[in-house]
Amino acid sequence: MKIQGWLLIAIGVFFAAVDVIYWFWSREPAGTTALAISIGLAFMIGYYLLFTARRVGDQPEDDKEGEIHQAAGEVGFFPPHSWWPLFVCLSAALAFVGFVIGWWLFLIGVVAVVCTMVGFVFEFYRKNFSH
Repeated sequence: MKIQGWLLIAIGVFFAAVDVIYWFWSREPAGTTALAISIGLAFMIGYYLLFTARRVGDQPEDDKEGEIHQAAGEVGFFPPHSWWPLFVCLSAALAFVGFVIGWWLFLIGVVAVVCTMVGFVFEFYRKNFSH
C-alpha cells in the first residue's frame, strides 16, 4: 500500500505543477478548477493509503525483494454478472427526469433508487441475511 500511496502523492504533485502552468498559460478557470480538484483527490487517496499502510503493516507489494507467489491466494469475491446496476441507473434517470417534470415523479424515482440500491447491496446475501 505504501507504493500506491506514494505514487498518488507524486501524481498530486505533478497535477499541482501542471495546474500552475495551465493557469499562467490559459487563464481559464474551469480547467484550472478541474486540475485543482484532481490535486485534492490524488492527495486525499494517497494520504488514506499511507495512513492505512501504517495500520495494516507491510504488504507483499511493499517488499522490494518480494516474489510473485507471496501475493498469491484468494483476492476476493467478484460477481459473474448482475442486472442491478442497470436498474439503479434507470431509477436514477427516473428521479432526474422527475426533478425536471414534477416533485411527484421525483419522489417515485427516489423510492425506486432506494429499492434498487438495497437490491444491489444485498444481491449476494444468503441464509439469515437474504432478501
